[in-house]
Amino acid sequence: MSNSSREAEKDTLKILVATDCHLGYLEKDEIRRHDSFRSFDEICSIAEKNKVDFLLLGGDLFHENKPSRTTLVKAIEILRRYCLNDRPVQFQVVSDQTMNFANTFGHVNYEDPHFNVGLPVFSIHGNHDDPAGVDNLSAVDILSACNLVNYFGKMDLGSSGIGQISLYPILIRKGSTSVALYGLGNIRDERLNRMFQTPHAVQWMRPDAKEGYEVSDWFNILVLHQNRVKTNPKNAINEHFLPRFLDFIVWGHEHECLIDPQEVPGMGFHISQPGSSVATSLIDGESKAKHVLLLEIKGNQYRPTKIPLKSVRPFEYTEIVLKDEPDIDPNDQNSILEHLDKVVRQLIERSNSIDVNGSENKLPLVRVKVDYSGFMTINPQRFGQKYVGKVANPQDVLIFSKSTKKGHREGAVKIEDAERLRPEELNQQNIEALVAESNLKMEILPVNDLDVALHSFVNKDDKMAFHSCVQHNLKETRNKIAKDSDPLKCEEDDLILKVGELLEERVKERATLKKDDQPFIFSGQSSEIRNRSAVSFSDDENTSPFPTSKYTAANKGRKEPSPSFRSSHDASELGKTSSRGRGRGRGRGRASTSLKQTTLDASLGIRQSQRSASVRSIEDDAENVDSSSSGEANNTINDVNDSSDEGQTLQGKGRKRTAPGRKGRGETSTAKRGKKSENASTSLQKLLMKVHGDDDDEEEVQKKANKYQPRVTRNYGAIRR
Repeated sequence: MSNSSREAEKDTLKILVATDCHLGYLEKDEIRRHDSFRSFDEICSIAEKNKVDFLLLGGDLFHENKPSRTTLVKAIEILRRYCLNDRPVQFQVVSDQTMNFANTFGHVNYEDPHFNVGLPVFSIHGNHDDPAGVDNLSAVDILSACNLVNYFGKMDLGSSGIGQISLYPILIRKGSTSVALYGLGNIRDERLNRMFQTPHAVQWMRPDAKEGYEVSDWFNILVLHQNRVKTNPKNAINEHFLPRFLDFIVWGHEHECLIDPQEVPGMGFHISQPGSSVATSLIDGESKAKHVLLLEIKGNQYRPTKIPLKSVRPFEYTEIVLKDEPDIDPNDQNSILEHLDKVVRQLIERSNSIDVNGSENKLPLVRVKVDYSGFMTINPQRFGQKYVGKVANPQDVLIFSKSTKKGHREGAVKIEDAERLRPEELNQQNIEALVAESNLKMEILPVNDLDVALHSFVNKDDKMAFHSCVQHNLKETRNKIAKDSDPLKCEEDDLILKVGELLEERVKERATLKKDDQPFIFSGQSSEIRNRSAVSFSDDENTSPFPTSKYTAANKGRKEPSPSFRSSHDASELGKTSSRGRGRGRGRGRASTSLKQTTLDASLGIRQSQRSASVRSIEDDAENVDSSSSGEANNTINDVNDSSDEGQTLQGKGRKRTAPGRKGRGETSTAKRGKKSENASTSLQKLLMKVHGDDDDEEEVQKKANKYQPRVTRNYGAIRR
């Protein structure tokens, strides 16, 4: 090698770029279980062969938020095989690494003296492997703790409003080349879209001009993982939202391979979309050849080189319209079968004629999209049985669809294919429609809160999502009642009305927010559960300089945001209140009324004598008592008053429950108020009794809680601004 080429090597930063590896995809499929690991192994081998400085991953390294042990072990084995060696690292990270890497160690992995890292890997998280759980961790955090991956681009969005984020670049130098690497892990597209359109919600930090380097000398790269297909402008990120000082953008999340850099008119930067390294959706976009990008940067210039992946399973895709085929009789199903057999055989022959790997002949993936307008359909599973052992997906070779309007056909197909890549999106209207169809009236929980809880339960596998939703709304209600009410003048009717008013207020507040802007945090997202402080930003607060001098705000002349720490642990305990019975449900048969008063006493601070007086006042106010249930109700009230006079908490033996299948007219737990159904009130009371436990039956409820309810911390709540 000549001296000039050696000098060029010293000043050239070589990066291998890949996105959406989806390790662990179809790990239970006997044929396709190893596809994702073969592709990732090939990507690492390409990085080693080309002697790149580091490997850059654009999110969705894992296919699941909680990958299996098999997937984790295989991923760690591949990274250990290629990343740990004695090869020297030629570049330096000169930024404040504690701001770049969200781990305990706070430095790039190759600087650890206990590890010999020859191939550094930098990665952000995607929507499949995003942070979740009590400590807000992702599967990439596991690899970061193993010192195999440098995890960056993890943002703290706050807990109220749309939030505010600051992007601090990883400043990399190799010889005379300086690169500022920005990372932005996946954020819900609707929320990030609003953040980009809100002034000062997204802050881009620029490196300081010092030590002979100007701000313009840095080559700025952004790695993000968001929707790019504009099926809905609010659910995608427009390229024009990004700042103009960027030079190159690596776009993850979209699986179609558009790896050749494309310039955005009027913005001055180029976008490369490497696509996925394994086919996860059998659509036209996934059937294109898979590549990775070798990016060579010298000064302010770069040279892209796309490298094909040879270990990817071949995938053949085609679309046919039955009415356009002359050899098909609409009334003859055999002619349809013969034509489809012919098409599938041709696709199999075409895939076998292409020598993809040269050493291993893989079963191809075959997908035929059939427009059957005006024709009868056939069973896809039965059709695919004859191709067992010939294709990798015999169960879904065919997919049937009907034609749309000619003017919208192409756009509709693209929208359908794009949405099929992201089946995790939930529609809040489904939940609202369910509540409306069932003629339910929510008494404590707003519909929006239930929607967010369902999203966390399904997509994040957060088993405590609904429990957290109930806990937060109950605490919010108790805290408000305790703050606004006078314990000495506490009446049941006042509490019932207050609960209804508070629900209406919360519904109005939720209506002005989006799903990600709810003022409460689930167990899978809460950073308060470990008694950690949360940060909220406001432009009106006092300013404080950024702790390091290597960055300056991109928007000069604007105040720097200062963090303000707030706690949500001051919510007082307050019991549950529900509808008070009127008409036939009103009277002396009010075992649940005593329960309500007792649970309220614990939080409002009413003394024992006051508790007895309040119970008697409710008793004196009772009217229209049914004679058939008055005897049972009187016994219940006498037991309650006796236990109250003794200065003890009400026990379970002092309250009688109605026998199963019997509804007494004196029951207040199923009493009606207005048009509220008896079942709705009973289920609400049981829900609250199960969450908080009754002082009346402490031992029994404790046993049920230990048996059915998971153990969680009680530090759930909202961060108030």
